[in-house]
This record gives sequence, C-alpha cells and structure tokens, in this order.
Amino acid sequence: MAEPLKNMINTRSVSVLADGLAAAWAPFPRARFTARALAGLDGLELKERVRHVSAVLHDALPLPYPQAAEIVRESVSRTPLDMWSGWPATDHTAVHGLGHLDAAMATLAVLTPHATGEFAVRPFLERHRDDALKIMYGWAESPDEHLRRLASEGSRPRLPWAARVGWLMTPGPTLPLLDLLRDDPSEYVRRSVANHVNDLAKDHPQAAIELLARWRSDGGSHVERVLRHAARGLLRAGHPEALALVGATPGSGSVGALTLESDTVAVGGRLTFTLTVTAEAPGPLLLKYALRRPGSRRVFHLAQREADEAGAAFVVRKSHSFRPVTTRREPPGPRELDVIVNGRVAATTTFTLTSDDTLTDR
Repeated sequence: MAEPLKNMINTRSVSVLADGLAAAWAPFPRARFTARALAGLDGLELKERVRHVSAVLHDALPLPYPQAAEIVRESVSRTPLDMWSGWPATDHTAVHGLGHLDAAMATLAVLTPHATGEFAVRPFLERHRDDALKIMYGWAESPDEHLRRLASEGSRPRLPWAARVGWLMTPGPTLPLLDLLRDDPSEYVRRSVANHVNDLAKDHPQAAIELLARWRSDGGSHVERVLRHAARGLLRAGHPEALALVGATPGSGSVGALTLESDTVAVGGRLTFTLTVTAEAPGPLLLKYALRRPGSRRVFHLAQREADEAGAAFVVRKSHSFRPVTTRREPPGPRELDVIVNGRVAATTTFTLTSDDTLTDR
C-alpha cells in the first residue's frame, strides 16, 4: 500500500525549508523552528501538518509581512524546495499575506515552480477579486510554464482540495485567462486549461460547449486534444452537443454481444467482460461502462473506436478491478453493468460482487 501523503511532511521536508530560511536570514532560529515544527506532527493529517508548520514558520519570522515575504522569496534561491518543503511556505503566504496583495502574490510567483500556489491563491481571489485576477492575467503571459499553469489552476471553479470561491463558479471572469492559455506550448498548462473547462461544464454545460466550439472555430495546434479532455465529463454524461462536438453521432451504435468471464466476482478481484459493438454511422464510437447498485452509479471510460462506415464492428475486452481502496469500499451484493455507446445505454447485464469469505466457503 502506498505511503500516506501526510507522511511527506516530515523531518526531511521541515529541514529543507529550515535550511533555505536560515541561509536567507542569519537570525532565523533554525533549531527552534525545526523542533517546534516536528513536535506533535505524527498525530496530524496532511493539511493539519501543513498549517502547523506554517504557524511555526510565522512565529520564527517575527517581522512585518513584507519583510518576512522577502526572506521566504530569498530562501528559494538558497535551497531547492519541493512540494512538501514548500507547501507550508505557500500556506504562510495565504494566511499572513492577505493584507499585502502585491508582496504575497510575488511570493507565490517565486514559490510555485517548486511548490504550487494553487491552494494559496484562493484567499486572494476571494478578498481581492479584481486586483488578484489582474495579476493572474500577467501570469498567463509569463515565460514560466508554472506561472501560466497557476493562472488557470488557481482559478478553477472546482479545484480539488481547495476552498470554493463563489464568484469563480459563474462563467465569465476567467475566460480571458483560458483564451490566452488554450493553445499553450506546454501540455502541463493545457491540461490545467482542460480541467478548468471540465469544472465549468459541471455547473454550466452550455457555456462550456460554446467556449469549446469557439476554440475549435478559432483553430490551434492542440485544440482537438484540449477539447476532448475538457469535454470528458460531458461525454461521460452522454451530452448530445458534446458528442457532436467530437464528431460522434449521439445515441448511434449497438452492442450485439456482451459476455462476462464470470457472473460472480470477489471483492479484491476483477470483472472481465467482452463485447462486440457495431457502428450505425461513420465516425467515432465513444464507449463507456457504468457499474450500478442501489444508490450508486459510476461511469468509466471503456474505449474509443473510429468507424469508416456504417456496419463496422469492433470487439472490445475490459477488466475492472474491485481492489479495495482507502477512499471507497464496495459492499458485496448484486450489480448491473451497462455498456454505453455514444451516450446511450446499448446493453446491460448483471453479476454479483461477493466478499472474500463467501468465495472461500464455496
């Protein structure tokens, strides 16, 4: 099992941050900072650890924020920070720099190539909407791909793990940022743009469709890949206009055979199924599958096939893992498997998920 992320805020990460701060400011109390930052860390979760180290950092820099920020920025040139050593520094910026927009945003700009400022920028967007957004417009034209990505990622409507900023949930204010970055030379940036539009589509699907249609009309070197990634949530939901946008005929395509390797699968095992799909029109066949039980329906990508003509047939085989994960536990019981072709459920079959003990007793 992978090590919990919280354990990445540890002796090493605290020491790296301390080294940089001590090199940037001779009075920095390195030993006291390290001891206090590590005290009680084992009992805290990830974000609690970040906030704890951030608070100790604030106590170790008893200076007006602009001076403290200057030391933090200088520390980056003195030691190579990474996500884990730098995260408490971005949090310190978010908590203590709110009254000093220019100094704080300049600090995030220096930190983000080493430890992304996407979470830390949210309070500034909340409190200093127009002025913070103006600075981010400048980031979108930076030669540094990390800053360009921060402009898109930090302003995402539904940024995972981040605080929601109410006005970002309305389409409009961030669209100029996305227009600047939609055909960025960096895939790192373009993926953020696509994720931003995918967020937008969850609450405002029509606005997202219109934006993507405009981008296709405007053209660009990477428009098709960005479009498909940005529309993935709409495609998963079978949105007709999104399907048409990628060239698929909504609801077109049939499944002539759907077979399971076994109709009983143990928790921890794999469901393996095979199907034959036939095109009813030329163009893409976007295949998804859904797993259903009472109160739950989850949709997954299955495959995509390109049909040159109506009647073209394809055989697809898939194996789905029921390995337990910490974020989701699947209870044993009956299940339904749907195969979805271009947004329409084209075939359904059933199976039973059993516990390991059930199979052992057989």
